[in-house]
Formats: sequence, structure tokens, C-alpha cells
Amino acid sequence: MALQILDRQNSLLSVFPSEIRDINIQNDRMRFRRNLERVGEIMAYEISKTFSYTTQTIETPINPIDVHLPGQGIVIATILRAGLPFHQGFLNYFDQAENAFISARRAYNRSEEEMEVRFDSIYTPRLEGKALLLVDTMLATGSSLVVAYHELLAQGGAPAHTHIASVIASRQGIDHVEKT
Repeated sequence: MALQILDRQNSLLSVFPSEIRDINIQNDRMRFRRNLERVGEIMAYEISKTFSYTTQTIETPINPIDVHLPGQGIVIATILRAGLPFHQGFLNYFDQAENAFISARRAYNRSEEEMEVRFDSIYTPRLEGKALLLVDTMLATGSSLVVAYHELLAQGGAPAHTHIASVIASRQGIDHVEKT
């Protein structure tokens, strides 16, 4: 897994997470969702630079031309809840992609004051030979993302490549994902 932290370079990208996190702006739900979508679009573009491309000839009104297109299918997977606008941002750029969805929720053990993530259902198309984009808005501990990834593999098979995208990620979450 290659780690690419996009906000280390100055770009327009820094505006959207700052508004998502700003307590004076984040209560505007429509703007919050749109900013998640915008971050997804920028990340989709950046991730697309790492794909393998094949040359294909297409017919134009004048002459046939060779173009470079992604060489494999793409599946975008997200953990439902706040992830839908982020997922939509990826779909805006990878409009031919298939979709995988993970329904998850927090479950609290009141007697021990612990929280666990429960997965209610997972839908995925076959993943073999495809690029899997696992998009999750928040990577806190990384535990739910790792469990979701293994469930996707169990149901869909092994993808050719996996890319993980997150809007906000803690060092602990990144370390856990890299380790496992």
C-alpha cells in the first residue's frame, strides 16, 4: 500500500476538509455533503494517475484516434452513513465503476462502555482483476476499515489492486491499516 497524503501540497483540496471540520460551517449539512463529494472528486483524479492504462482506438467524426483508458474494471466500496457523498464524488469521475456497499453501525456495550462496529450487510460485485477503491470518510482506529476489507475479499474475491481513500485520518488509523 502506498500512502499519499494529498493535503501536504498546497491546492484547492485544503479548502474542503477545512470547511468539513470548521465548527462554524459543518452544521450546514448541504455544504458538508457537497464538500465530501468534492474531496472524493479530487481524490479520484489523483488515484487515477496510479492506474494502468491500455491504448484503445476509437472512431471520431474525422479519423480514428488512439486513447489511453484504464486497463481494468473499478469497484468503489464505501461504508454507509456519511460515506455516500464521498462515494458519489468518486462516481462522478469513475462513472463506469461498479459499486460495493457496507452497512455498518456502532454498537455500544453499556456495561463495559466499549464501542464496536457491527456490519449488518455487505454487497459487492466480483473483485477479481479489478481495482478496488475503498473509500471511508473517517479513518480513526482503522479497525472497521480492515474488517470491511476482509469481508469484501471473502465475498468478492481478491482485487488486482486496492486503494484506500479517507478525508480525515489519524496516525493510529493509518498505522493499523498499513500493519494489517
